[in-house]
Order: sequence, then structure tokens, then C-alpha cells
Amino acid sequence: MKAIWNGVVIAESDATVVVENNHYFPADSVKAEYLRDSATTTVCPWKGTASYKTLVVDGTENADAAWVYPTPRDAAAQIKDHYAFWKGVTVTA
Repeated sequence: MKAIWNGVVIAESDATVVVENNHYFPADSVKAEYLRDSATTTVCPWKGTASYKTLVVDGTENADAAWVYPTPRDAAAQIKDHYAFWKGVTVTA
């Protein structure tokens, strides 16, 4: 699977985890140079607290377009430190 935004591959992995129709990419498959910290968080009743990242490619920002669960609840342990994408990021095989 690949996550592509602004013409650039942000993440690529054969070992994504699918939860609620989202592909979660292992942290080591995500190109960290395109991620910037965000203060945004959300809480899912069964997954826990998600932290967001802003994508920056060629000077263009896509705020809060990636999220990760650094310390998920037990029911979502399989997505610990895995990244998912939205807001115009194409995830494709």
C-alpha cells in the first residue's frame, strides 16, 4: 500500500493494518521528513487518543492529514505507532 499526497509517496508498506476502512502504516514505513507535529488530538472510545501530524510537501501544508495512536487502548493494540491518512491523501495498492 502507498499513501500519496501532492505527488509524493508519504508512506509505503506491505504490512498495513486495516481498521474501520483505514490503512494504518507502520511508523518505519512513513517518511518522517514530511510530518510536522500538530497540537490536535481526538479521542475514540475504543481506540484511545489519536495525535495528529501535518503533512508538508514542497512547502505546501495539509493540516492534521495524518494521525497515530501512540498509546492505544488494548482493543486497538495492533495499531500502536501506526499512521493513517485522510484529507486528500490517496491510499492505494
